[in-house]
Amino acid sequence: MTASTKTNVKEVLKSLILPGLSKRLDDIAVIGTEDASDGSVRVSIALGFPAERSYGEYRQFIAGELERQTGATGVTVEFDSEVVAHGVQTSLKPLPGIRNVIAVASGKGGVGKSTVSVNLALALAADGAAVGVLDADIYGPSQPHMLGLVDQQPVSNDGKTMEPLEAHGLKVMSIGLLIDASQPMAWRGPMVTSALNQMLMQTNWGELDYLVVDMPPGTGDIQLTLSQRIPVSGSVIVTTPQNIALLDARKGLQMFRKVSIPVLGVIENMSTHICSSCGHEDAIFGSGGGEAMAQDYDVELLGQLPLDATIRSQTDSGEPTVVAEPDSPRALAFFKAARSMSSALAARGKDYSSKFPNIVVEDS
Repeated sequence: MTASTKTNVKEVLKSLILPGLSKRLDDIAVIGTEDASDGSVRVSIALGFPAERSYGEYRQFIAGELERQTGATGVTVEFDSEVVAHGVQTSLKPLPGIRNVIAVASGKGGVGKSTVSVNLALALAADGAAVGVLDADIYGPSQPHMLGLVDQQPVSNDGKTMEPLEAHGLKVMSIGLLIDASQPMAWRGPMVTSALNQMLMQTNWGELDYLVVDMPPGTGDIQLTLSQRIPVSGSVIVTTPQNIALLDARKGLQMFRKVSIPVLGVIENMSTHICSSCGHEDAIFGSGGGEAMAQDYDVELLGQLPLDATIRSQTDSGEPTVVAEPDSPRALAFFKAARSMSSALAARGKDYSSKFPNIVVEDS
């Protein structure tokens, strides 16, 4: 391979957009190329997000594009996914062992935020990431039920910290694991904030690539306080297409921007309903609302998820769609949204604070 062809290979690789994504490969990966003695090309790609389920598809796409655009032959593509820590609010430091905290929020309740949160987390885990879920909805915790952890409680080995429960490969903590499920949480804001802080800081999460925080609905004092105290790498706004939901979702997006938390994008849930009997597709809650919101705020529309009774029944049974039917069209919609979310985060600035030594000034 000539030097000009080698350069051309690198330029083509940089400009490629992987199937299902919107970012250039150069923005979300570290790319390397190597010429073999027989004239073939070996490409190494370190993706900044988990994608084990799609390595085969990506490999075929990249090799085909290089052969088509450069005439290269014998293309070998090797993948590695390394999730690194990304920057958080300037007033906070990343949590030890947790590379990225992603807040999943909505302006109002009833849009399926918790269902979206748990399926996003499960999709990330299925792609090879180490993932935890923090149920931050103190008044209405639902993650224990969705993950089949009802009547289970975390234990403490040292009397100071708690061990998270595990379900479907996720590490999980929720106030619903610590109290009677029928007990109402009649707490004021400071008590809620304190409880959430304890669950976050006193849980032995171990090493996580992502901690997905299922935020409570709304944009009041509690949500603002949580956004200011939790070091968040990125946020996702969940909405339905209808105008009423969009009005509140816009407030949620603006709240994150006010506290300097990057908004990775918008997920439109319950976009269309497909009749289980006849297959007719109907936009019950309207159409285009999530896409319009994403355009208005210059963020990505990460996914459009269906309104499907099967998603509800699977979640109610403690086996969300991504684990119950991972190859179904319903699950693939969640996988696509999770991949878009994690790649959007991969394109953002990384956190280098852990690379710097601690400087201590002492009087001589």
